[in-house]
Amino acid sequence: MIDPHSVFLLASACIAVVSLILLIVTFKLNPFISLVVVSLALAIAAGMPPQAIVRSFETGFGGTMGHIAVIVALGAMLGKMMAESGGADQIAYTLIRLFGERNIGWAMVFIGLIVGLPAFFEVAFVLLVPIAFTVARRTRTSLVLVGLPMVAGLSVVHGLAPPHPAAMLAVTIYKADVGRSILYALLIGIPCAVLAGPLYARIIAPYVSLPTENSMADQFVDHGQEKSLPSFWLTLFTILLPVALMLLGSWAQSDPAGAGRLGPALQLIGNDDIALLIGVLFSFVGLGKMRGFDRKTILRFSNECLAPTATITILVGAGGGFGRILQDSGVSRAILALALHSHVHLLLLAWLLAALMRLATGSATVAMITAAQIVAPIALHTPGVRPELLAIATGAGALIFSHVNDGGFWLVKEYFNMSVTDTLKSWSICETIISFAGLGLASAASLILR
Repeated sequence: MIDPHSVFLLASACIAVVSLILLIVTFKLNPFISLVVVSLALAIAAGMPPQAIVRSFETGFGGTMGHIAVIVALGAMLGKMMAESGGADQIAYTLIRLFGERNIGWAMVFIGLIVGLPAFFEVAFVLLVPIAFTVARRTRTSLVLVGLPMVAGLSVVHGLAPPHPAAMLAVTIYKADVGRSILYALLIGIPCAVLAGPLYARIIAPYVSLPTENSMADQFVDHGQEKSLPSFWLTLFTILLPVALMLLGSWAQSDPAGAGRLGPALQLIGNDDIALLIGVLFSFVGLGKMRGFDRKTILRFSNECLAPTATITILVGAGGGFGRILQDSGVSRAILALALHSHVHLLLLAWLLAALMRLATGSATVAMITAAQIVAPIALHTPGVRPELLAIATGAGALIFSHVNDGGFWLVKEYFNMSVTDTLKSWSICETIISFAGLGLASAASLILR
């Protein structure tokens, strides 16, 4: 039986999330102020010591900002160089030629699956969003029809497929076979991405109204004739260089003996921040100097792209602060207690624990690790469930309904210039489709792979 205080904490958390949405959507209060006010109110209601409340919010805010600010800044610079050089247009033209305008959503989900494999969601998102803007403009298509399939592909590999760092952690905790985990993740993940991406985007796009002005999209200029653009392969190499470095770093970390003395150096250049920095520096040469831009022009490009990112990074940080309050106030522990008291099948338990932790903390990675660490000891004494499918079910649960305490929610909202309501019914539901489809397919696979 769950104690009354845990029930009170769960109810308080639900009220806090609903209040936050109402403050932003109905009362038009600034989202940053809304996040701060609701975080403080929840902490007070939960009985946190006064001296710990501000410290908890600042810890969550700073921890999230420390990662996301560097990623967004470097990603904005790389995107600006792709835009000004015409590289984003070249990728857009090539995708349109290969897939056709009517099938561009399929192209975007495919590129999201590939580029997102080694990188955290935020990193891959800032790498690909210039292409999404350019494709949408070239095809005169709603950004929802282009961007939602892209983020669906990114999200699927984030939660389900090794060697993505988050999914790899779950595979390691469950002691699952990496090769089989990748195979099962692709067999399950690709249908999930198709359902939540191109198919759902066609359903929801008519119900999402995007403003004509978008400060982020306005950075990506129209270069006119295709013949004046940089080569497709140079642009593709610029995008994939950070991706390749991250893969190299992941390999060095997972196989220190194979990497030898180069291991520490490979892990350093494979770090998200360093890999993106190297990509940006390469773009200054390949898409800047080689395209005829002088140093002053490249400096101007890298300076002017940072201003529109300020709101995004602050909102993502505030979302992290709210998530930290949910953890430190005891809401996360109450959620775990609720899930553990429910006597359900092991796959469903792994999914449920991860889903509830995701809703509470906003972090898919935290949700996956927490759920896997709880379920793994139970799985040792429960034969009949493949650890690879447990890892996939855990990842699927960790993707459910991204909302206001998730940095990814604010990235998608601000870059796509959507309202909170439209972000909930497009991005948040997209994530939920992936989550339920992943659970359903993993459950079906467990009946076949006994």
